[in-house]
Amino acid sequence: MNIESLKDLYVAELQEARSVEAQLSDALPKMKETASAGNLKQAFDKQLGETRSHLEKMDAILQRHGAEPRAHRDQSMQTILAEADKWAGMVDDPACRDAGLIASAQRVEHYGMAVYGSLATWANQLGLDDDAGALHAILDEAKAADSSLTQLAKASVNPEAL
Repeated sequence: MNIESLKDLYVAELQEARSVEAQLSDALPKMKETASAGNLKQAFDKQLGETRSHLEKMDAILQRHGAEPRAHRDQSMQTILAEADKWAGMVDDPACRDAGLIASAQRVEHYGMAVYGSLATWANQLGLDDDAGALHAILDEAKAADSSLTQLAKASVNPEAL
């Protein structure tokens, strides 16, 4: 696909965002399995439910634009998730590994915030109100997930890792 307009860029980035969600949907069950703290496992379960919902929203948006959902594979997310897996495998102490898992999950959320922030802005500028509403909702969920992970880390996981 040649990118010749903001609309073309927008659709290509929608495909990348869909790839982000698909990769995360595949990675979260392993992250949950690797976690030892029950509340972290619950956080990953919640994140997986939200991720699956995001996939459905992205599929609907892409369908409205006549775009193929799997036309792109987001390399940045692939690298972030590979690093998360690598780190988790290097840490023997369960509490310390949980702290690392949270840091990895927050990298994912921060990347998502960057992607969805840009997409929501472009949707607004392109006058795509339905898209903008869905993208802002996903962005808000990413921000909330990041905040919850921070609270979990500060309240229990990081002190346990000390």
